[in-house]
Amino acid sequence: MTKLKIKSGDTVVVTAGDHKGSEGKVMKIFLDKNKAIVEGVNMVSKHEKPSAKNPQGGIAKKEAPIHISNLSLVDPKSGKATRVGYKTENGKKVRFSKQSNQAI
Repeated sequence: MTKLKIKSGDTVVVTAGDHKGSEGKVMKIFLDKNKAIVEGVNMVSKHEKPSAKNPQGGIAKKEAPIHISNLSLVDPKSGKATRVGYKTENGKKVRFSKQSNQAI
């Protein structure tokens, strides 16, 4: 298992694939698969059978996981994709943007 620099709640941009350039908030991370679900990105159609919960059934849109390597954190200052580094401030480990050197 690797250490991920992207966490739930971060704003990310997709850097590769069909959804390149799309921006969204990370909703959930799957550590074992190195994938994340990003709000509004990589939408898939899921066919749902009618049930008591959903009597109509039909086609539902939902987010599918996207690989972490295709995501990059958004710099809070410039709004562009940036790399992430770690430094210690007052004895605490803090993530910072390599582009603007600002804490995330």
